[in-house]
Amino acid sequence: MTLEEQKTLAAAWFKNLRDQICAEFEKIEAEAGGSDTFKRTLWSRAEGGGGEMSMMKGRVFEKVGVNISTVHGEFSETMRKEIPGATENSKFWASGISLVAHMCSPLVPAVHMNTRFIALGNERSAECGVRNAEESISHSALRIPHFWFGGGADLTPMFPVEQDTADFHAALKAACDASDPGYYEKFKKWCDEYFFLKHRNEPRGVGGIFYDYVHSGDWQNDFAFTQNVGKTFLEIYPQLVRRHRAEKWTPEQREWQLVKRGRYVEFNLLYDRGTKFGLMTGGNTEAILMSLPPEVRWP
Repeated sequence: MTLEEQKTLAAAWFKNLRDQICAEFEKIEAEAGGSDTFKRTLWSRAEGGGGEMSMMKGRVFEKVGVNISTVHGEFSETMRKEIPGATENSKFWASGISLVAHMCSPLVPAVHMNTRFIALGNERSAECGVRNAEESISHSALRIPHFWFGGGADLTPMFPVEQDTADFHAALKAACDASDPGYYEKFKKWCDEYFFLKHRNEPRGVGGIFYDYVHSGDWQNDFAFTQNVGKTFLEIYPQLVRRHRAEKWTPEQREWQLVKRGRYVEFNLLYDRGTKFGLMTGGNTEAILMSLPPEVRWP
């Protein structure tokens, strides 16, 4: 299979996953007596490619965005220093899905999920690829295209529930184990370290998994893993929403939810790699910042 064929398959999967997630979230709104649906907005990127924003504001989801994009072009001098292999090969292609949900009820956890496929260069087929990111960097002089999967999912409850956390992690572990028994512990640790607010010395939420530069040498397995992450999210998160959406909450709990959202804003603007990547590659600003909550408060 050539790299171009792999790009086509990956981009089609992200679009299909977007459609499935939006349909399920609209179903949850309907179950709660709402009639809100996703509003979709296409956008294009002058340097190449574009994407589609899907946004919904309802009685269960205060604000949820499910965005897809497929962009290509050349990294700026500054961005080349941020991406392994980009200093030798600045041309890139990237496709993915990004989701953030902020809930009306402070008892329903906020959530983030994204998966992506990135390729540098296009002069050789994917069969010529090296086995992992570290080897890719060390062999950059060979002009072999670098390509990898990345992404993850993490949960941010305002009031953590032990069973929710256990169920969320168990589901992600099963998705990891299907591809590699060593993935879960590695990617859970990476998530815990990544989604940590250093300036506050506190985690953003209860974690999940975070992965990048996944290139095992078996593209089909790597693709299947990324697909499983998306499928697992689609299965487990709606369960958590339905578990808590009808529970009564107090003004004090809502106040804490708004304060906790402030931590979300701080992380995304100070540390988030996806935000940085989007802004530094000329992405759509509204799509990039869709992760920010509709209402937030700092004490």
